Amino acid sequence: MTKITGYSNRPIQLGVDKKISRSGENAAAPQSSATAGTAVSITEQAKQLAALEQAVQSLPAVNEARVAEIRTAIQEGRYQVDPERIAEKLLCIEQELLS
Repeated sequence: MTKITGYSNRPIQLGVDKKISRSGENAAAPQSSATAGTAVSITEQAKQLAALEQAVQSLPAVNEARVAEIRTAIQEGRYQVDPERIAEKLLCIEQELLS
């Protein structure tokens, strides 16, 4: 398993009237006339992604009931792996990612 570090998962803030400053800029420095009053707009796709992220974060990280069900099936010898079904699902995921 590869662990990805140095990534900060922060929620996206929506709003068109907010000013954006880059990190490392001096907050006391005056703004140039080219950047003063620049409007930022958020695309509809970005709004949908933000809503999706909030929905996903509200879900539990692990479905404990499903884990218990699979654990019991393994212990009782009822758990069967279907390699064709796994391959089909992987191909579907690949196709969704490409589209």
